[in-house]
Amino acid sequence: MDCLHSLLGIICSVFDAYSTVLFLPGPGDGEYHLAARFSLGDDIDQGAVITPGQGLVGWIIRNKSPLRIANFDQKRSRLGYYRDKNEEKKIKAFMGCPLKGGEGALCLDSKRTYSLSDKDLKILDMFSSLAADMQRADSESMQSLTEHRYYHGLRLLAGLRARFPKWAEYLRHFLDLTCHTTEISHAFLAVRGDKDTYVLEGYNQPVFEDTARHAAAFPAKSGLIGWVFANNKAVLSGEAEARTASSALFGAPSNQPSFAVLACLPLFISRKTRAVLVLGGETPVPLDDELKNFLEMAADHLAIHLENLHLRSRLDKPHKKV
Repeated sequence: MDCLHSLLGIICSVFDAYSTVLFLPGPGDGEYHLAARFSLGDDIDQGAVITPGQGLVGWIIRNKSPLRIANFDQKRSRLGYYRDKNEEKKIKAFMGCPLKGGEGALCLDSKRTYSLSDKDLKILDMFSSLAADMQRADSESMQSLTEHRYYHGLRLLAGLRARFPKWAEYLRHFLDLTCHTTEISHAFLAVRGDKDTYVLEGYNQPVFEDTARHAAAFPAKSGLIGWVFANNKAVLSGEAEARTASSALFGAPSNQPSFAVLACLPLFISRKTRAVLVLGGETPVPLDDELKNFLEMAADHLAIHLENLHLRSRLDKPHKKV
């Protein structure tokens, strides 16, 4: 986004504007977030969010049409990207253009009252096309880097069994590597025990503040993990749902971790869910298709290794003589 920031600075200079802002779509929420800004002041709200139809920026996004106002009237309209309302009252002129395909809006304002011409609007529209191309190129570059990171992570996961033949050591490195690749903070493995319970077989960092709870046996039918055991289905929750889901991860809410992203993936051994791989992030991570695919393939790697260990343990048991 540094290039976009530089572009907005150029736009500000060309039009002798006070502020220039770029709004882009959020992650599937129907809202538009402030993606880049340049201002001669420091009152732009960095966390500004606009919905279609909200204020002048929202009007541009909803109607996908340019807008120019030479004499801005704060009583009839609002900008919505200044923290201080008094700062917005000083704005005298406004102009904005939609990005290609309704991908957002590029807007500028000025504290000077002057007539914005059709030529000015055409120039700003050219800048908006450039901003859209730059944003798209940046997004494609980030996508490529993300896909490479997941591919590299899978290659490293595939080589763990040869490097770490002992289960405990393998599992520790598996959880560490999975967290590093996904940028999710916590990972642990819940494994079915005896008498309808499950235990935490391993974790990359403590899940509970009370470390004694890590050695406890949890009822197999309780909480979200118990639901995954019973229904043999994965649960993946983004920020809106993860906080609630993680509060009942192990059962009735009590001193449980609070995650902004959560994934619980069943591991099948002999067609039954014998373990659940759980990843929880303290900070939000977009649950896009690439991340979901990586988690599914990582869980498959772990399940295959567990099944091999299960079969080996059965073969190692002495057979009863007839």
